[in-house]
This record gives sequence, C-alpha cells and structure tokens, in this order.
Amino acid sequence: MDATKQIRLSVLDQSPVPQGTTARQAIQQTIELAQLADQLGYTRYWVSEHHNAGSLAGTTPEVLLARLGAETEHLRLGSGGVMLPHYSALKVAENFRMLETLYPNRIDLGIGRAPGADRLTASILNPANKFDENDFIDQLQDLDRYLTDEQGDGPFVQAAPVTDTVPERWLLSSSGQSGLFAAYLGWAFSFAHFINPNGGPQMMRLYKEKFRPSPLLRAPQANVAIFVLCADTAEKAQQLEDTMVLQMMRLERGERVGFPPYEEIKDYRYSAEELARAAHQRQRMVSGTPEQVHAKLTKLAADYGVDELVAVTITHDFADRLRSYELLAQVFELTPKAAQVAVAV
Repeated sequence: MDATKQIRLSVLDQSPVPQGTTARQAIQQTIELAQLADQLGYTRYWVSEHHNAGSLAGTTPEVLLARLGAETEHLRLGSGGVMLPHYSALKVAENFRMLETLYPNRIDLGIGRAPGADRLTASILNPANKFDENDFIDQLQDLDRYLTDEQGDGPFVQAAPVTDTVPERWLLSSSGQSGLFAAYLGWAFSFAHFINPNGGPQMMRLYKEKFRPSPLLRAPQANVAIFVLCADTAEKAQQLEDTMVLQMMRLERGERVGFPPYEEIKDYRYSAEELARAAHQRQRMVSGTPEQVHAKLTKLAADYGVDELVAVTITHDFADRLRSYELLAQVFELTPKAAQVAVAV
C-alpha cells in the first residue's frame, strides 16, 4: 500500500437479527446504517446473502440494494455477495443491469462461491448445483459476457436492460482460489479476513502478480473485509469483542441464536478447548478505542497492500453499531461526499 494514500472505508452489512428483535427491525436498521454511512463518507455499502440463518435477515441482496439506492446518494452499493452457484448467470446479470440502470455508476456486483447456507438449503436453492469448480468458472465467464455483451461461442442472448455503464465486478473469497479466478478474468478482488484470518496477504499478492487487465479493469483493485468493533472506551470495546467471540463460536456449533447482550455472556466460562477456538475467533476481528483500531487497521491494510478496508460490525444494541461506524469515520478522517462536492464547486 502507498503510505501516502488515505485508507478508504466501506461497510459489509449482514442484516443481523439480535436477540429480542425481528427481521423487519433488522432490515430497517440496514437502511438507517446505509444512510449514516452515506453521510459519513464511506466508499461502499455491501449487503450479504445468507439462507436458513435465523440470526441474519439478508437473503436477497439485489432486492435490498434497490431500496438502499433510493435511500442514499453517494455510496457505491453492492452485493457481498451473490452466491452464483445458486442461480442462472443470465438472471444475475439482468438483476444487476437493472440496478445499474436505476443507479448509474453506483453498483458493485460482488460474487461468492460459498453456499451462504448449509448444504441441504443450497441443494434446494439449486438442485443442479454439484459444487463443481469448473461449473463455477463457466458461470463466471458467462456472467462476464452477459454484462459486457460479448459474443460467445454459442447462441447470443443479451442481458437486459441494456445500459451504457457496467457494474463493477468483484470476486469474494476466504480461501484465495477465487483470487486467481479474479486475476484471470480481470475482476476486482475482496478477501474475507473476517472469515479466514490466515494467509490472506499471500493470497492478495498472488492475485496482483497474476492479474490480467480486462476492458473494464486495467489494474488490480482489491479490498479486505474484517470484523471491526470500535467504542469510546477500551472496556466497552472489550465487551463488544467478548460477545462477538462467543456468538461466532455458537454459530460454528450450529446454534441458531440471535446476537446476545453482553450481560448474558459475561460470566461464561470457557473450557480449555473453547479457549483455543476463542483465540482463533479474535484473529478475525479488530476492536478497541478509535486510536487503537486506527493503528490495527492501518497495519492490516499495509500487510495486505490495500488502501480500502470493509468493516463488518455486529452488536446487540444498534446504537453501539452506529457509534462504532461513527468513531471509525472520525479517526480515519473520512470526508462526507456532500462536502467533497461543495469544495469542488
């Protein structure tokens, strides 16, 4: 990363459903958080796709993005991501061409390969899905053609609506394999450190080394997503982290529970085996006061060689979530887009 470049911040919102709340409330909070991020000067706002997960309400990014576009003015809006093996490449292309028609030069199409669900749910979403790597590569190439109107070897079908702009194309990965696909196709690449905290910088370097320019992207473009918990005091930040760690462990065990309040977990006693797993969970996140978080995230960006970080923040209390993003924007000195426009004029 160029040391002179300011780090850009973006948001990945999974629309969490904390204990004691409803999915409707979670989606309303997504709208409110997007509006705040728009005001604060964040670069992108991505929403995720999960299925059969009671603690997460985000199942259809393309539907949610249509609403978020009407509620914001400056943010790039995107999927983090659409799980392509569940769907027809043509339908995904048309969904995002429609979004690009509605909100020109503001749409990111982020594509993932993971099920975003358990295998049973994935098989119901697409009974023909064999979870085959070659099938995924074929879908990516088809999607590329539909978005750019390139004539393939077979019959030509044009994705509609036809527009004069194209969504940014991103591949999302927690293993690095999709980084190689992104490099080959000339797509941008996002690494999910919040899922896998190991080996990411090496995978990012490989993406950049193997990158082949495409008509829509002449040089590598990348970011890194990580859990971020920022609070006014170190004590509050530690409480947020402790709650997050236990919730991640519960989800790993297959427990379908909403995000708990700190009071519920503060007296939890870990077994020796759980302590080792908890240490791994803590590697997936950065927490602390604004100054502490700034130092940790700046180092993370340097390790990965990127100038954009995507913050994933989940808390029980929505006010804590909003405050975390506010503090992040302040400590990284984000400039609201409206102020940028005013200066330019």
